[in-house]
Amino acid sequence: MLKALVQLALLPLPWFLRRLLLRGLFGYRIHPRARIGLAVVAVRRLHLGDGASIGHFTIVKGVELLELGDHASIGRGNWISGFPLGHPRHFVHQPERRNDLVIGAHAHVTNRHLLDCTGGIAIGPFSTLAGFSTQILTHSIDLTTNRQSSQPVSIGAYCFVGTDCVLLAGAALPERSVLGAMSLLNKAYLEVSHLYAGVPARPVKGLDPQFAYFHRVDGYVQ
Repeated sequence: MLKALVQLALLPLPWFLRRLLLRGLFGYRIHPRARIGLAVVAVRRLHLGDGASIGHFTIVKGVELLELGDHASIGRGNWISGFPLGHPRHFVHQPERRNDLVIGAHAHVTNRHLLDCTGGIAIGPFSTLAGFSTQILTHSIDLTTNRQSSQPVSIGAYCFVGTDCVLLAGAALPERSVLGAMSLLNKAYLEVSHLYAGVPARPVKGLDPQFAYFHRVDGYVQ
């Protein structure tokens, strides 16, 4: 809460000064060419690589580590949260739980998504969380034990997640794969270069591994 209040107080300042204060006050690692807009990033550890950015009106809280690789970005209006580590009642059966969000180089989370990082989220390099209103949910109630439980969600390198999808705890999208719009991914798949779609998502067809999207050396798409 204190970090959030301090950052709100710092928002009117020019970015170069705000960056220096965030580094000095909280020990955040922010590259000189990285940038945070009018956003609140109340995390324990922050690593922003060269050219990484976080857009206006994004809120990040309750996350242990937020890491963006070089030229990775989080767009505008995203809500990113996690259940903090070390709670005396919840998740005590998962002492190795990590509530991190790690986004690889040149990967992009666009606008107005909801990410629950309680069990950890990893998004591989050059991947895109496209459109808006996608939800990644890494924890839920285990009805068999009547307790909160979490599992990580992973999105491989060079993936494309369409608009308005849901990815549940334990889900994994293999590298160079597409999750079709409005799909529900509720398990870990291993077959790379595939289109997955539906509710729940299933492998629909293989994708040509020579697609230009899968071989970008720059995250920008014309």
